[in-house]
Order: sequence, then structure tokens, then C-alpha cells
Amino acid sequence: MILPTIKAPADLRKLNDAELHQLAHEMRDELIRVLSIRPAHFASNLGVVELCLALHLTFDFTKDRLIWDTGHQIYPHKLITGRYDRFESIRTKGGLMGYPNPEESPFDLFMTGHAGCATACALGLKIADELLGHPERHSVAVVGDGAFPSGIVFEALNNAGHLKRKFLVILNDNKMSICPRVGALATCFDRARLTNIYQGSKRNLKKILNKIPILGGMASHALDQMRDGLKALLTGGMLFEELGFHYVGPIDGHDLNGLRSWLRKVKDHNGPVLLHVLTVKGQGVPQASDDPVTFHTPPVFEKVGPDRTIVSLKRGGSKAYTDAASSAIYQVLQDNPRVTVMTAAMCQGNKLEKVRTDFPDRFFDVGICESHAVAFAAGQAKAGLRPIVDVYSTFLQRAFDQIFQEVTLQNLPVTFCLDRAGLTGPDGPTHHGCFDITYMRLFPNMVVMAPGDELDVAPMLRFALQHDGPASMRYPKAGVEKVERGHAPIELGQAEIHEWGTDGTILVFGSLFLTCVKAAEKLRQEGIEIGVVNARFAKPLDRATVLRAVEETPLVVTVEEGTLEGGFGSAVLEAVHSAGLDTRHIIRLGIPDRFIEHGERGELLADLGLDVEGICRTIRQALEKRTESRAWALGN
Repeated sequence: MILPTIKAPADLRKLNDAELHQLAHEMRDELIRVLSIRPAHFASNLGVVELCLALHLTFDFTKDRLIWDTGHQIYPHKLITGRYDRFESIRTKGGLMGYPNPEESPFDLFMTGHAGCATACALGLKIADELLGHPERHSVAVVGDGAFPSGIVFEALNNAGHLKRKFLVILNDNKMSICPRVGALATCFDRARLTNIYQGSKRNLKKILNKIPILGGMASHALDQMRDGLKALLTGGMLFEELGFHYVGPIDGHDLNGLRSWLRKVKDHNGPVLLHVLTVKGQGVPQASDDPVTFHTPPVFEKVGPDRTIVSLKRGGSKAYTDAASSAIYQVLQDNPRVTVMTAAMCQGNKLEKVRTDFPDRFFDVGICESHAVAFAAGQAKAGLRPIVDVYSTFLQRAFDQIFQEVTLQNLPVTFCLDRAGLTGPDGPTHHGCFDITYMRLFPNMVVMAPGDELDVAPMLRFALQHDGPASMRYPKAGVEKVERGHAPIELGQAEIHEWGTDGTILVFGSLFLTCVKAAEKLRQEGIEIGVVNARFAKPLDRATVLRAVEETPLVVTVEEGTLEGGFGSAVLEAVHSAGLDTRHIIRLGIPDRFIEHGERGELLADLGLDVEGICRTIRQALEKRTESRAWALGN
């Protein structure tokens, strides 16, 4: 095998063409092997094998700069940058990250998990290298066509066209985001695909246009318009040339020799270049190329045929919170014709396919444009609709300004469904939804909620849609849980008292409700009576219940799957402090002030003391310390 011998990109230059093609074959086989062990990003990585090899053969990224955007297409890059021997550990706790990670390798410059930022960062690197005396260094950003509509991409392209520096942006066009791409820019790319090689078409077009006589007056004006129209019709790259880029392509992204040739040609172009590369998501695996949506991050492969045919997948059967939320969204769309739904290229991730199919006039996938999604929803709400913005917690951060300016400042009834809130497991720190409690709680008029279990999901969504103002509902990437009880209705700012205890109270916000109930049951068997309150609301807080717990029980523990900085526990401390009560017997459990590594959600919760045993341990230690303090006080 060749792949195990590649310890660094420099080793690629020792291989001949036949060996390079064999290496590409082995890299795809390795991706399949890892998918037989655990779920991981698949189709996107199969599509960039040749592009990755061509880049490392053309440039020297020990000096030059390379940023992959979005970073889930980083696996081939990891395989040839000294990480092959650890590749099996990818997306496991303590193993390789499924995204670029500068701590793993100097070849990973940024931890890129959100789409669209590579162009701006790579341009910044180029300018910095020039200012620091290294103008010879090249800077390359690889951006997928699904990420290209992001506003920050066009902000960077606009700036790069103005600066006119030597700078390469590679448009990796596979006609996909995670789901099929949407929007007018996709049509522009498709038009470019209709030409064989844009450069050849452009030369032919110039010959045609040069034969058109230049006349005066209205005739001249009409011919000018026709010339522009012919350019727009025959090419898809005029947009980028108008922005100041030299557009090259589209070219075959799986022709390794052709890619190398084109990269050498554009490498030393004196100015910004956009190289349009056509790839196939899932290249080399028949089902993955035919169904790149399913095979973006498929279940584990149970059996693979000799021709890389996936014979069977291991299917999970458990219902997730995403399922409960999408089902509730579907139901409210059926019941209320004023309800609309928008997502940001996450139709599959948010499990909205049935919504998209059955309510096409009220479903809007805006692409990877979260800021637009929120402002778009604000416009709909202003006109009298009841829009739902269904977005991952970590991605909604990109729309912080629109939540402020367009929604909460106007007090508009936009409902935010924050999927993947809390710890997302193997996706790691770029995707953990740790901060939404804090950033949503900041804004006046915003209601901040979290269902404690499955029974809360649908009623909480209905409450949000009836509320006359903005509201958010967060839920985790986890299987649904259910606490058997007489379910209390959802009322603004009202917690649900599950049980009261004499030795202490757990105030839990969100998905760890059942965990806290189990912890209380375990402690009760030890003779410790601990009550549990399903807070439901971080804002407005149920001050009456919180203050009662603080005044009547010797210990209060707040629990949340979110950051402790400014989160639910902070809200409790603020309320207790404002009431003039002692806060010394309040303990907060949550995510500490650091970025949390990747690993299985259960592993990470246990490490943070947010599992049953960790909560029990915290309560035992606090009560023991209180007993020792009281004994010491009596003895003195």
C-alpha cells in the first residue's frame, strides 16, 4: 500500500502518475473502512480526494496557506498530512477531530466548522504575509457551492477584488450543500456547467463579439446590451469577473492531471483568481454519488461489496428530539395557515423533508444564510405571519445582530427552534450549542424556553406560536426522554414542580430533567430528600418557585446543558441577589468557561459532572460540607 508511506505532503512528489491514482483509490477505501466503524462525514470527503492531492502537489503548505471551508471535507487532507496512523480514531474522544484542528497539525490553520469564513481568513493571511515580509506565500481558500451564498463570502470577494492581491479561491461545485443547494447563485453555477471550459467559451465569445460592428446611437446601445446578454447566457463566471476576479473553469475536479495543470496556470496569476472545480459528492461509491444527502453522514456500514457497493447500513431506531420537534412543526402547519418555516440549508438535519414536501408554499430553505433567515422571518412576522426559524443553536449565533435589530427590538412574534442545543457529541466544539441560553437571554422581549422532556415539546411550540412576541425553544441532539407524571400546562414564566424535597432542590433547565429525576431517586434511597423542578423558562424566570427553593431548602443546585457564563444558573443567582437573599447555598452545574472537546455526548456529560452520578456526587459533597461547617460552628 502507498497510503501508509505518506508521512507528509512532500512524500507525494516522489510518486508517479500511476501511483498517485492508486493513492486516491486507497484514500477512498480508507474512508469506507472508517465508516464501517462509526458514523462520520462521508460523501463530501469522497468528492475532494483528487482536489486535495492536486493542491498539495502544486503548493507547499509548510509555507503557503490553505483553508478548507466547510471543514467536514478535511479527511483526505488529514490522511496525507501525517495523521493516517490515527485516522481510525476520528470523531472519538481523545482522537482526531472531524474538522480542521490546529492542535493536531500545522497544516490545519483554522478550526472551520461554520461555512463561509475561509475566504475572509485566507485573504487576511495573504495581507499579513505581505506586511510581514513574505509576499511569495500563496493563500488558497476551498469553498463549497453550498457555502458560497453566505454573506461573508461576498464581503470577502468584494474586498479581495478591491485589494487585487495574488489570491486563489477554489469553488468546489458539487451541486450540493448538506441538502441540494438552493437560490439564484445555484442557477448561475448550473449555467457555467453547461459550458465545457469557460476559458475556451470566452475566447470563442470574444471572436463573435469582435465581429459585431460598433454603430452609433440607439443601435450601438442595443448591440452593447446584446453583447452583455451573450456573455451572461454563455458563461456563469461573469459575476466573479465583475467583482475583480479572474474566473477559470469549470474544470473536472476528478481529473488529477488536469487539476494539477490548471493549478499551475493560475498559481502565479497576478491578482485574485476564482477556479471553478466540478466534483461529485460521493465520487467512487455508487450509492453515495447517487444519494449524497443520505450519505453526507450515514449510519455505520455493516457490509460493503467488492466494488464499494454499500450492501447494508446499521439503522438506529430511537426517536430523537429533532423528530419530536419536526413532528410538532408539521402539526402546527396543518392547524394554522399563518405558520411558516425557514431553515438555513438544514432541511435534512432538522428533519423537515415532510414539511418541505407537504407545505412547499410555507417552507423556505434560504441556504447557508442564517442572518437572512432571521431578517426574512421578521418581515413575515411584521406582515402577520407566524414564522418558525428552525436552525442549529451554534449556527444561529451568526444571526445575532438580526435577532437584536429585526426581531426583539421590533418585538415581533418569531419562534426560534434551536436544534443541537448543548453537547453535540463527535461534531465537537464548532457544533456544540453551548451559548444560546446566554445570547438569547440578553435581549428584551425574548422568551427563552427548553422542554424538559418529550411531553413538553409540542405544547411549548404551540405556546410560542400563540405568544405575542419572540420566543426560543432549545433541544439537544439526543434521543427523546419522558418523565412519567401528571403533565402541567405550559404557562409563561411558570416552572413545573415535579417533587419537593427537604434536603435540597434541583432546578433543571432543559434536557437533563430525567437525569435529575434519576439522581433524586438514587439519593432518596440513601435517605437524602431532594426535590426536582423542571424550570422550562430561563426567561422570564419563575421567581416565586426559585425563591421558595432558596428560602425553604438548605441546598439549591441548578443544572443546564449550556455555558455557566450568563446561563440559567446565572439567571437564578441574579433573581436571588435582587431579592436580597443569601446565595451561598446555590451550586451551578453546567458547561464551564472553555471549549469542550469532541466525544460521545454521554462521555462528555459524565466528564462535566452532568450525569446521574456526577449530580449525586455534587449534592452529597455539598451536604457533607454543610454538616461539617455546622458541626464546627457548634463546637466553637
